[in-house]
Amino acid sequence: MKVQVLAAAMQQNDYRLLERLNIQSDAIIGNQCSRNSIETFEWKGHKITYLNFAEKGIGLNRNNALIRADADIVLFADDDMVYADGYVSLIKKQFRNHPDADGIIFNITESDSEYYKRYVIQKEMKVGYFNFLRYGTVRIALRLKSIKENGIYFNQCFGGGCEYRHGEDNIFICDCLKKGLKIYAVPAAIAALTGERESTWNKGYDNQFFYDQGKLYRIISRKWWRILCLQDALRHQKMYSRAWRDSYRLMTKGRFNR
Repeated sequence: MKVQVLAAAMQQNDYRLLERLNIQSDAIIGNQCSRNSIETFEWKGHKITYLNFAEKGIGLNRNNALIRADADIVLFADDDMVYADGYVSLIKKQFRNHPDADGIIFNITESDSEYYKRYVIQKEMKVGYFNFLRYGTVRIALRLKSIKENGIYFNQCFGGGCEYRHGEDNIFICDCLKKGLKIYAVPAAIAALTGERESTWNKGYDNQFFYDQGKLYRIISRKWWRILCLQDALRHQKMYSRAWRDSYRLMTKGRFNR
């Protein structure tokens, strides 16, 4: 069982990112920069590929790596995280424990965030339509065959550098569920966030955030998108520091924005 990290990065001019990420497996680095080239080399016994492309957009970056992936299990990384020692063995163990799993979601440890804290998995559970929104793709390990056979890729309109600033993770995991993939969440950490890089999209809970959130829910479900907006506005009044009616109004306006 081969594990491969697919990392999204920007403006990398050397290979120090491999050390910062604590890479212990094969990896493909999607490097959005000012040049176009593909570099493949061996590093600490692992096959490394750098995709240097003069373009932007997190969805495009991840898709470039995904279509070139060739392992059994793939991970999606950002350039501001550090993998735990032994993450490869941990991931293999969890897939052996869950032979029917197409994907397994792990914990990511982090320092205090000004805007939100990632959900911490306390006990093993099945991931479904009622809880998938709490997870991001940097937490998930997926069988590559399951993704490719079902034609699952990242929406290139959502995420950093795109028209809508966030939501590509939610859409991707939702698409996995719509295709019938079995995903489990387990209380084990595979990486930590360093907090060294400022978010390319999170500018706080401004009007654009809510417009984009509404558009995200519309993409996830044309039938239930208003309910998704409402539950979001009600549950996160304190975090948003807005009355729920205001948040809901902006989200539903986002359905028609642009």
